[in-house]
Amino acid sequence: MSIPASVGLNAYANAMKTVASAGKEAAKPKEVDGQSFGDLVNQSVSQVVETGKASESQSMAAVAKQGDVVNMVTAVSEAEATVQTVVAIRDKVINAYQEILRMPI
Repeated sequence: MSIPASVGLNAYANAMKTVASAGKEAAKPKEVDGQSFGDLVNQSVSQVVETGKASESQSMAAVAKQGDVVNMVTAVSEAEATVQTVVAIRDKVINAYQEILRMPI
């Protein structure tokens, strides 16, 4: 059974709202090298989309016999590796969220 990553993000957002509404100062997201975690995720997703688009355009060019088959295979392999990386990261985030849920209060 897999849990969508949005569930974890929504839980985090709700926790932040709860802390803020309790009159406590909400913790700001930590930044590393001027980037917050959200910026890093957005940048990674944008790279995945761009890799997919490049793969698709190479495939379309090869189908239309205007492109090189080697370039198409390389682009598809890059897209596959990128998707596998994203899925692995998503699984780690979900596992971490589930571990947090199992922690005693």
